[in-house]
Amino acid sequence: MIPFPSPLHPAVVHFPIVLILAGTVVAVVSVFLRRWHLPWLSALVLAAGAAGAIAATYTGGQEAETAGELSPAAEQILEEHEEWGEMTRNLAVAAALLATAAAAAAKVRVAGRGLSTVAAACALAAASGVAQAGHYGGQLVYHHGVGLNTAAAASAGEVLPQAAERPARDDD
Repeated sequence: MIPFPSPLHPAVVHFPIVLILAGTVVAVVSVFLRRWHLPWLSALVLAAGAAGAIAATYTGGQEAETAGELSPAAEQILEEHEEWGEMTRNLAVAAALLATAAAAAAKVRVAGRGLSTVAAACALAAASGVAQAGHYGGQLVYHHGVGLNTAAAASAGEVLPQAAERPARDDD
């Protein structure tokens, strides 16, 4: 049996990040260059990115339920991360559908070019969402220590970010 990483969300989320960003580049190029099956490649890569984004939001929801007690600041950042992740997922799905329609309409010059332009704009919005969701996810991990295996880190003698932020108590 194949071992699954734990937590699963960080392992899953990197695939749609790459696929959405790469699909966005191909979508923008396919607006200007309509050869080498670029519209179909754009649709394929964006569809794979959208599928990965669906998996990432699902695993993120599962991880959020097990995050435990969070500070108010971390809770707010988690909410922002979730909202940007869901928005990115929705934009990636829309971009994939639009890119598929653009590829199917490639023979109709004006319709294909127009749909490609709208798909590229939607993909650019999804890529922006990737950056925002990643920013908030990074803040959760690197500034608030959310998702870190505290037992493993403590046994390795590492100082965790939440320990560095916490003021010293008399009984420490």
